[in-house]
Amino acid sequence: MNDNTRTLFRKIFAVLKPPPDLKLSEWADEYRRLSQEASAEPGRWRTSKAPYQKEIMDAITDITIRKVVVMSAAQVGKTDAMILNPIGYYIHYEPSPIMVLQPTIQMAEAFSKDRLSPMIRDTPVLAERVNDKTRNSGNTILQKIFAGGHVTMVGANSPSSLASRPIRVLLADEIDRYPATAGTEGDPLFLAAKRLTTFWNRKEVDVSTPTIKGMSRIEIEYENSSRGEWNAPCPCCGALQPLRWANIVFDKENLSEIQYACEKCGVISSEIEWKEHFADGCFVHEDPENPVRGFHLNTLASTLASWREVVEKFLVANEEKKKGNIELLKVWTNTELGETWEEEGEQVEESDLMKRRERYNCEVPEDVLYLTAGVDTQDDRFEAEVVGWGPEYESWGIKYAVLYGDTSNIRNQVWKDLDAFLQQSFTKPDGTVLKIVCACVDSGGHRTNEVYKFCKARQNRKIFAIKGSNDSAAAYIQKPTKNNREQAYLFTLGVDTGKSLLLQRLKIEEEGPGFCHFPKDEDGKPYSPRGYDESFFKGITAEKQVLVYKKGRPFFEWRVRDAGQHKRNEALDCRNYATAAIEITCLPLKKPEPAAGQQVQKRKRKRTRTGGII
Repeated sequence: MNDNTRTLFRKIFAVLKPPPDLKLSEWADEYRRLSQEASAEPGRWRTSKAPYQKEIMDAITDITIRKVVVMSAAQVGKTDAMILNPIGYYIHYEPSPIMVLQPTIQMAEAFSKDRLSPMIRDTPVLAERVNDKTRNSGNTILQKIFAGGHVTMVGANSPSSLASRPIRVLLADEIDRYPATAGTEGDPLFLAAKRLTTFWNRKEVDVSTPTIKGMSRIEIEYENSSRGEWNAPCPCCGALQPLRWANIVFDKENLSEIQYACEKCGVISSEIEWKEHFADGCFVHEDPENPVRGFHLNTLASTLASWREVVEKFLVANEEKKKGNIELLKVWTNTELGETWEEEGEQVEESDLMKRRERYNCEVPEDVLYLTAGVDTQDDRFEAEVVGWGPEYESWGIKYAVLYGDTSNIRNQVWKDLDAFLQQSFTKPDGTVLKIVCACVDSGGHRTNEVYKFCKARQNRKIFAIKGSNDSAAAYIQKPTKNNREQAYLFTLGVDTGKSLLLQRLKIEEEGPGFCHFPKDEDGKPYSPRGYDESFFKGITAEKQVLVYKKGRPFFEWRVRDAGQHKRNEALDCRNYATAAIEITCLPLKKPEPAAGQQVQKRKRKRTRTGGII
């Protein structure tokens, strides 16, 4: 073999030789260039300037990690480090089909023009691989083609762009701003992630500042990840700890020096002293074995913003809160702390209602005039409550029951159990027997046609099908229709209106109009147990009423209080439906006029029970 042949083979093998292993942070330090229009300090990328970015970037190119989740504040450089750097790495080092998912098509175009194109232009190894200067190359604003792959930018609001060819790398930016559904196709993040399935070495990166607690996509993704929190060492004792807003020390009259108190040793050190030790910081993962790598950090950990900026924004937001405007504080919590905002709202505590329980010493108290029932329908059970109504909507819980069984067929035993439950008779102290005068059975979402059939056959007993309205401002009781397969009466309820009414009544603390009584079970009695245990009170207080703003307009919204403690709200729904039932009857809830000889005796009883107040 002559020298020319050897030289030729060396060149061939040099081309075919696999590149050395490089982590994303190493690739960025070696090749990435920051553009003048996108960075305050254009030029070579240096991961050391923002140490918290290193572990996140390296997780993205770790072949053992298929999904990375970043819930963070706004000013931490996440677009450059977690979206643009991966794009550059895969174009140069592992050519692959890549998708960048932005909240809207317009934002995708802006990202391409303002961030991606400048990076390609100013990073030499990318400029030689992506011909972004002419349309003849096949490149467009929303697609950049290179040997071995492409970068396609799409909007989460466009279902057609989410349903085309497979991708290996999904970079989902600001996922909390995505619409709930892409047209009629479903959740856009789920649709995009489905396109990864054909690649064994697929990668998904979900990045966002969070929004509202319980409604935040990134919060859900983070909670199902390893839950890594950025920790920095104390300048004094060296103890690693997350940087928390509660430990910031400042004088609002003099913001020249803002300090931080160590959670371990208590020593207060300056911002400069803390940030000098950031290079020794790291993420501490709550669930390190979780295959989904999750990261959280706030602006206090950022080297791209000063603590003074964070404090100044807080003071402005806090002053606005005092004026009744909470919007700035909400934004500050999301974008500076990187935390979800939990809406304050009106609610009632289950412990307060449980303390209110009383012994009726009878099946139905004397002041009850009528009984109604509310029934919540589930696939495997019915939950039902019988409520007694007295003058001016004073109410008494009479019985709460869960009837288990398969509700898919109206011939099943559980439907017979429900019928028997609604036919019960209840006795007052004077021997008067009361039956349920009206019942509302939920038909929305579960066993709709079965409910219609059941109610149609019992219309003479005023057992009606109901469904909730999607309009939060809808009237409580709307005119019934028979526009269904069974031609059964169907009442549409403004359930949010009913919940608001119930909330106000539950907050009444003195017996009388609107007050809600609850029984304390007495074992061994024929009317016990009534079913008013702790789970009932957790259910009836499962939601809170929250004042929110959309497009500048205020309105009330009902939300689950705490997904961990108040998951089931059937008790709330049952009481709501039982209340609707008494409204449907239009029966007068007024104190009956006693006979002449009974009036003095009635007043004496009232005086004894309420301590002399008539």
